[in-house]
Amino acid sequence: MPPADPALDVLRSTFGFPAFRGAQRDIIDHVTQGGDALVLMPTGGGKSLCYQIPALLRPGTAVVVSPLIALMQDQVAALTQVGIRAAFLNSTLDAQAARETERAFSRGQLDLLYIAPERLATARCLDLLAGAPIALFAIDEAHCVSQWGHDFRPDYLQLSVLHERFPDVPRIALTATADPQTRAEIITRLGLHTARVFVSSFDRPNIRYTIIDKADARAQLLSFIKAEHDGEAGIVYCLSRKRVEETAEWLAEHGVAALPYHAGMDTAERSANQTRFQREDGIVVVATIAFGMGIDKPDVRFVAHLDLPKSIEGYYQETGRAGRDGLPADAWMTYGLGDVVQQRRMIDSSEADESYKRVSSAKLDSLLGLCETAGCRRVLLLDYFGEASAPCGNCDTCLTPPQTWDASAAAQKALSAIYRTEQRFGAMHVIDVLRGKDSERVRRWDHQNLGVFGIGADLPEADWRNVFRQLVAMGLARVDHASYGALRLTEAARPVLRGEVKVEMRRAVERKRVKASRKRAAAVPVAETLPDQARLARLKAWRLEEARRQDVPAYVILHDATLAEIARRCPTGPDELADITGIGKVKLERYGQVLVALANGEVPATST
Repeated sequence: MPPADPALDVLRSTFGFPAFRGAQRDIIDHVTQGGDALVLMPTGGGKSLCYQIPALLRPGTAVVVSPLIALMQDQVAALTQVGIRAAFLNSTLDAQAARETERAFSRGQLDLLYIAPERLATARCLDLLAGAPIALFAIDEAHCVSQWGHDFRPDYLQLSVLHERFPDVPRIALTATADPQTRAEIITRLGLHTARVFVSSFDRPNIRYTIIDKADARAQLLSFIKAEHDGEAGIVYCLSRKRVEETAEWLAEHGVAALPYHAGMDTAERSANQTRFQREDGIVVVATIAFGMGIDKPDVRFVAHLDLPKSIEGYYQETGRAGRDGLPADAWMTYGLGDVVQQRRMIDSSEADESYKRVSSAKLDSLLGLCETAGCRRVLLLDYFGEASAPCGNCDTCLTPPQTWDASAAAQKALSAIYRTEQRFGAMHVIDVLRGKDSERVRRWDHQNLGVFGIGADLPEADWRNVFRQLVAMGLARVDHASYGALRLTEAARPVLRGEVKVEMRRAVERKRVKASRKRAAAVPVAETLPDQARLARLKAWRLEEARRQDVPAYVILHDATLAEIARRCPTGPDELADITGIGKVKLERYGQVLVALANGEVPATST
């Protein structure tokens, strides 16, 4: 007799989860019944289950469009672990392996087939798909189809062919980040006009957002890692390849297991570094944004930015790679005026049309608002995606509210100094003039004789840097890249100079942080007692050896939270494992006896 609730039965018996979360149930039912869907769900929210369960409930093979090889390989490995027949077609396969996969698909021997977008659009692949029943098409990372998005990929534009060639096959497009404009473009380009749109909460309450004023970025980063995440996995994002390599080397010299990753590296070295990050504990990858979208590692405890991202979408996508397991994690960033200048320069000097530049500037302005806010960062972040919320109590501005001050007089002095130096100089020279610094450059331009010389001597240089950064972020001054970064006044500066508008700014302070480890113990089940810790150590050592034997990442075997729960409960028989999250029927049969033996301090037989 079939189960009364087949979707819930698959969730529990195959994947080992006790219940659906959020909109998962509605999405799965809709797609299983043949409906199209656009799903917006945060990283770690369970998007994959929204197509994997319908793939098992509908006849035929589900075809999943996935943008990165690493993501395909990890997901196929994880599905195989729970007894699902999954495979991929990508450039890592030799001709014989590709033919075997194609034959398995044609014979109906696969539940899911992962394909890269550039391969799927070929005539040969489309003919292959036409020769066998297809359960559904899942288009992962669907924001890649949007030219307004933060990770546009031209190959995704070809995916409209799925609707044209296979009009009766349901399609589900999924993404973790898309503002209203990007959502509309996804619907248009993929022909999803009649699809149901499911928008889950974008909130990741386990992530703590912190943005600090940039001083010595590398030293600030090292202090953060050593104090909060020593020996834990993390990702550090930098804008340039050179900065990636220098930062990775510097961290390694200071005792952090750091590896570089960027598109200019030798392919074998880059791949080796990514593999080490995925399969070893405590590795920190320093990378450009070329790294990350295909990373399914659940125990990344922090994501740090040494340079300002391009948009809130990019920031949210990148920080969302932290804490996929639901445990507390940090999103940490240093930010200064140089970041704003650099991003403005990249926009202004790009070869894109004026419309694209306007959109890019607006997106950067929204991100600057997030950086400069004195209110809750999470409220501003969620509001960008159209979601109302209350102050979270778990970001830096909530935990240590920044002081604001009436900066009207300082703003007038700064804007006047920009004007009196003929709008030809960058912030540091203007600050020297304001503070009355007797420098060679000030004397060369005879700026010591200006009326504004020395009128800002009451404020230290760091405070003036903060003022100028906020003036640019507020749109009262702009950076002219044609004049080598000179500051120029905007129309919005006029009422400030006339004293008609009050200017409030955040004070630049180094915030004291609440140790994340204190919150972690209360957030999830952990091994707290010494016997629990000993059991957990045995379980992790076994998992690492098992992962090496099977040549898969350790988290594909079992997640940290699952091992911690086993250590806490100390089961005496396999039946007691069945209700622990993450242990489905196949994993129970494969690993049950071993886990019980390890939990009870016995020497287990090797699992198969």
